Amino acid sequence: MESAKNARPKDASSPGLLGEPVLLPSSPKPGRQLLWVPAIAFFPGCAGGVLDPQGPIGSGNRTILLNSLAVMLVIVVPTLVALLAFAWKFRASNSNARYDPEFTYSGRIELIVWSIPTLTIFFLGGLIYYGSYQLDPRKPIPSAQPPLDIQVVALDWKWLFLYPEQGVGAVNQLVIPAGVPVHFKLTSASVMNTFFVPQLGSMVYVMNGMQTELHLQADREGSFYGQSAHFSGDGFSDMNFSVSAVSADAFARWASSLRGGGGVLNANAYRELARQSTNVPPSTFGHVQPGLFDAVAQQTLPPGPGPAESAAGGEPQVSPKALPAAAAATGHHPQAEGAQ
Repeated sequence: MESAKNARPKDASSPGLLGEPVLLPSSPKPGRQLLWVPAIAFFPGCAGGVLDPQGPIGSGNRTILLNSLAVMLVIVVPTLVALLAFAWKFRASNSNARYDPEFTYSGRIELIVWSIPTLTIFFLGGLIYYGSYQLDPRKPIPSAQPPLDIQVVALDWKWLFLYPEQGVGAVNQLVIPAGVPVHFKLTSASVMNTFFVPQLGSMVYVMNGMQTELHLQADREGSFYGQSAHFSGDGFSDMNFSVSAVSADAFARWASSLRGGGGVLNANAYRELARQSTNVPPSTFGHVQPGLFDAVAQQTLPPGPGPAESAAGGEPQVSPKALPAAAAATGHHPQAEGAQ
């Protein structure tokens, strides 16, 4: 509690895209979600995570998490209380405790023992049903606004975001309009990975040669943290990206500013980008070759080297730092071959 008292309050605003002030997400209103206040009070360090959702999918995920916790506590708390009560009542020094060595069966005890897990399965089954159907990643988010299509490619070790309608792209930088559903199409150009923005919800896996879908939405403007949540090699810990939810006008200006200048992402530039690299700073492309995402997903463009092709002596190599040694040992450099 002491850390909560001394915690510095968040600023009301921070510089946003194009130098505009962006209103940071505010705390939920006191009259809403009072049921979650006692639970969240135990996690003061979880601000900005799954317990601080900023969209409908994130809110649904938090509801499932806390409801599951409540169902389990209904079992755990009475069990611990009963354990202490029985230990106290039937202690060796209590001469008033009933001693019945001939006891073999009690219908009441059997009813309690079997009804509790049955009810638990029933309630958890309802939560699973809600999570499986209401929060299906492929299910569009109901909205009066048409969804924004974004294509995502997981590389070693960076994220590539393509905006097919705007014809632009970005690396390790995701910009979306607040209040507008976003339809993601995702794939991996290397090993299996996961795409996760904790405050927006639903982590989804991506695999090479396959395509998956995800629908998310940011309810308000702000900056959020995105990450890879699956170990994929040496640069995994730095495979993060920033998510900026801005107004619709600011998003349109951002996309227009990229088209007015910036690099070109075509097949040759993509092969260079697909090389293994760590701590990649955000960058943008003013023009993206049409059909690039489909070429990656369908493996028309060859996948990145990955750990298997970077092997030396049969040992998997997940670090680009050892590639010179591997090339010297085998006379083969997978990155140079992929660039040809």
